[in-house]
Amino acid sequence: ASPPLGPPEPAHAAAREERGGGSAVPPPREERPAWQPPTFQQPPAAPQRQQQPREEEEEDANSYDSDEGTTLGALEFSLLYDQDNSSLHCTLIKAKGLKPMDSNGLADPYVKLHLLPGASKSNKLRTKTLRNTRNPVWNETLVYHGITDEDMQRKTLRQGGSSQAWQISVCDEDKFGHNEFIGETRVSLKKLKANQKKNFNICLERVIAVRRGEKTTTLKASSRGSLPQVDRGGDVEERGKILVSLMYSTQQGGLIVGIVRCVHLAAMDANGYSDPFVKLWLKPDMGKKAKHKTQIKKKTLNPEFNEEFFYDIKHSDLAKKSLDISVWDYDIGKSNDYIGGCQLGITAKGERLKHWYECLKNKDKKIERWHTLQNENHVASD
Repeated sequence: ASPPLGPPEPAHAAAREERGGGSAVPPPREERPAWQPPTFQQPPAAPQRQQQPREEEEEDANSYDSDEGTTLGALEFSLLYDQDNSSLHCTLIKAKGLKPMDSNGLADPYVKLHLLPGASKSNKLRTKTLRNTRNPVWNETLVYHGITDEDMQRKTLRQGGSSQAWQISVCDEDKFGHNEFIGETRVSLKKLKANQKKNFNICLERVIAVRRGEKTTTLKASSRGSLPQVDRGGDVEERGKILVSLMYSTQQGGLIVGIVRCVHLAAMDANGYSDPFVKLWLKPDMGKKAKHKTQIKKKTLNPEFNEEFFYDIKHSDLAKKSLDISVWDYDIGKSNDYIGGCQLGITAKGERLKHWYECLKNKDKKIERWHTLQNENHVASD
């Protein structure tokens, strides 16, 4: 029995010397831990690696949650329809999380307003530009004048085609002149109640896609900052409106006509503007005393005149007269362009008749009314 036990011992001893020594029992114990630790260490290590990205993802999600419901940002503003003064007030409060547009990861944002449909420049308003921010605070109020109850029913700040819309666009100003469109939103004006301010906090959208290679009557927004356009067709609003005051003065013995302002006039010049002035003619009288005209306002589609004119006439004769009001674009060296007009008097209709009648009925009381300009045939302006 002893001879067979002898040879294995030297073999194990040789093996021990190759492995660096140790007893015959520990080697297997050393081998087992060498295999076991990886099996126990790997599973915890793997979950840790998976959990870390999840935490990072959650942090990213939280950082974009409030301001990147869309990637464009959100806009906070309020609207107020001042019924007594026929004006619409839009207060641009602030924007949050705007899409970065510049190489520094920021933007130079401003807001443009459009009352649609209509001539783009005549009803475009814009805020100041704020530099290097994705969270601008404007606190700036922009006002549209000449907004009537009828307009509030027909006009809209919403996405759509033919209905009247007020479009709010946020853009990034580029020092090289290529302003970029960030996003927009639209709101229906008929949802507003007169003399009650309504607050909005809306995510910006890139809602209107531009159709390629064809003309369209829908509103369009360009990624390179061009203004949304609309095919006006036979739009009643296209010529604009005028605010006129009438008062028969018993003390002076005559009619006082005030030309206050015009809004949303049609553009007659190549630069997209007009150089408007207003002419008055108390028909059917002839001669210089029957005609008046305002000063010329350069390069504007929303001129303020605030001028008054006096007609020496008996109150009893007013019923036989009509007041022709026409708005013209002044051109040097050639005939002036007719923009639009209206006629007040007993033979008129609607608001034009009502305004004249109220003037006759209420002596010494100034009565202001907005009137829509119409494209009627007129002789060349002198």
